[in-house]
Amino acid sequence: MSRKIKLIWDFRGPDALATAKHHTIHLKEFVTIENLTYHEIDTKEVNPMLCAAFIVVDEQDMKVYRDALKPHRGELN
Repeated sequence: MSRKIKLIWDFRGPDALATAKHHTIHLKEFVTIENLTYHEIDTKEVNPMLCAAFIVVDEQDMKVYRDALKPHRGELN
């Protein structure tokens, strides 16, 4: 069974949540255009001034996403 990797983009400031939500739109567009698989695309509000957009992918597909989308960080999910 393949491990899952969460690729994360952090956004800061008073508009962080809105920016993170907007970023998920582009992530969904990317997977549709490139016909790629994923497990989840969502946002997480750490606090009102720090939010993240993320996509969860299989470890075997991670390099395709990482190279094309340049996430700020990643973690095992």
